[in-house]
Amino acid sequence: METFVVAGGCFWCLDAVYRTLKGVSSVVSGYTGGSVPNPSYEAVCTGATGHAEAVAVTFDPAVIPAQVILDVFFTLHDPRQLNRQGNDVGTQYRSAMFYQNDAQRELFEEARERASEIWGGGVVTEIVPLGEYFVAEEYHQDFFAKNPGQGYCMAVALPKVNKVRKSFSEYVLAS
Repeated sequence: METFVVAGGCFWCLDAVYRTLKGVSSVVSGYTGGSVPNPSYEAVCTGATGHAEAVAVTFDPAVIPAQVILDVFFTLHDPRQLNRQGNDVGTQYRSAMFYQNDAQRELFEEARERASEIWGGGVVTEIVPLGEYFVAEEYHQDFFAKNPGQGYCMAVALPKVNKVRKSFSEYVLAS
């Protein structure tokens, strides 16, 4: 099993997408990349903690290749938007990949290069060492499945889930 920690906008969208993929055994929403220990969602939303909303995605590389996990990441958000995704604005919504070792750093750099070719350049995704990872409050875990009719889920998360389902159909769990 391997775990990647990535951030690309609201963690509800990342969580919703990765939970639909074969070989993904765990998705944990949380906060990382900042300086405040044990931040709350409200504190992270101010942008003052330095943390990004992120997900820790644990997967089996024998079922879903690491490159696919990373290509999904670059498909479900726009990595050219600095410190934002759509109407979600602030450093807490930045595009970032947090590596745990040199092998992950290399994989992340390769994925960013592939994304730059696909997106036509301008990718601002940062690749930085993973510091402490703080698990988000329970109500953020699997938020999309628990709140399918919620406005943000319908307007923002669902289109991302559908885009990934279409682009990576061979890796999507049967509904």
